[in-house]
Amino acid sequence: MTGFEVLQAVDAEVSTCQRCELHFSRKIAVPGEGPANAKLMFIGEGPGFHENEKGRPFVGSAGAFLDELLASIGLKREEVFITNVVKCRPPANRDPQIEELHACSDFLEQQIQAINPKLIITLGRISMVRFLPNVKISEMHGQAVRVRGRLVIPMYHPAAALHQPSLRDTVISDFSQLPEWMVKAGNIPEMQPDVVFAENHKQRSEQLSLF
Repeated sequence: MTGFEVLQAVDAEVSTCQRCELHFSRKIAVPGEGPANAKLMFIGEGPGFHENEKGRPFVGSAGAFLDELLASIGLKREEVFITNVVKCRPPANRDPQIEELHACSDFLEQQIQAINPKLIITLGRISMVRFLPNVKISEMHGQAVRVRGRLVIPMYHPAAALHQPSLRDTVISDFSQLPEWMVKAGNIPEMQPDVVFAENHKQRSEQLSLF
């Protein structure tokens, strides 16, 4: 099957999925959206109230901010692929549980394989730990790491910047670096997350020692 056909198949399966208990409370499943040849893939945590109503990812206030961030680097929503680690809304917007993440894991992996994006941008801690389980988002946000052949850039969730205004400038700054990471993508070697974290911590310690 082509990448487009794989995405269509995932959409169809997600819409009737009963792999975990989230299907009991969902209104409309949210598999994700975007072109099969997208160079950038954004992975959030899970659908919220508005997404559950419309069946589309990031259509609430966090989605509006994401659209602004994309526009700031000359991109439109239609040019990137946007999805979440779980495809149905967790009750009261709680964090997805382990069994729910496992239930949706295969859907997300199929999407990644079908699109084969140049960059994967994780939005929030929960989507980050799928690729970088042993690091803190406060240490790794905005930095590119090649994990299992994929170039991953962890970032704060747009909703975090809305709830914590002090993070807004950080999120905007991290997004502003995406065009540069696109250019550098082929030159970043495969590294283990714990090694990356250690090197990053060492560099920051050395920089602090200069002051």
